[in-house]
Amino acid sequence: MRLIAAALALLLVACAPSTPQSRIEANPAAFAGLTERQKGMVQQGQIEEGMSPQAVFIAWGKPSRDYMGSDGKTPTRVWDYAGSQPVYSTRYYGGIGYGGYRGYRGYRGRGYNYGYGVSPQVTYVPYRKATVWFRNDRVTKWERVQ
Repeated sequence: MRLIAAALALLLVACAPSTPQSRIEANPAAFAGLTERQKGMVQQGQIEEGMSPQAVFIAWGKPSRDYMGSDGKTPTRVWDYAGSQPVYSTRYYGGIGYGGYRGYRGYRGRGYNYGYGVSPQVTYVPYRKATVWFRNDRVTKWERVQ
């Protein structure tokens, strides 16, 4: 019983959304190293030019993609944040076929099989939600979908 309760608690914690406040609590030293202005922005989930990757992580969370590169001899980094959007559609199906079947009490027979119908369908389409550019471990620019 304890094992089941522990597994359910772990599942519940794993499904909890990550918020700036939860990331501040998990990274107190990184948060303490920010300026007062940056602390206020991070608590509201905002970023600005000049912030460190740690500040952006606390404000926005872990990026979906992390690209490293260089511009001349200067190290660069790009973080992409992805989201997904549901797209609803309707699927039509049906047709007529001929074939064997096994009926009640093992009776074998042949006949026409047919059926038509409509079913709703949901597909999740990924999109780029935000991008942050770093140069020498400082934000140089960023953009976010409104």
